[in-house]
Amino acid sequence: MTDPRETGSELQPKWDANGLVTAIVTDARDGTPLMVAHMNADALAATLETGEATFWSRSRARLWKKGETSGHVLRVVEARVDCDQDAIWLRAEPAGPACHTGARSCFYRRIEGGRLVRVEG
Repeated sequence: MTDPRETGSELQPKWDANGLVTAIVTDARDGTPLMVAHMNADALAATLETGEATFWSRSRARLWKKGETSGHVLRVVEARVDCDQDAIWLRAEPAGPACHTGARSCFYRRIEGGRLVRVEG
């Protein structure tokens, strides 16, 4: 492997055609997956600068700081990038539910036999 993106120490996100990377957020305390969102360069910069998760809202077509209206911010403990830098992993301390439905995590349903079953935790 000689690709500096994969072996180097410089942050060089591999943006998709829309200028976005996928961001996965997990609870820093217990590893629970909380949500998946997207970041553009400005969202990533704001997250790294403020320590609070900021994303690019595709539906609103603007930057969106998680918790800006609900108060349920995600305080970033650690930010990582995957091997080819096309995904960001944020380990965060949530100040309330991560999901807009009020669930702790957006992953509150398990697939069983082709149906969705609500799970807690």
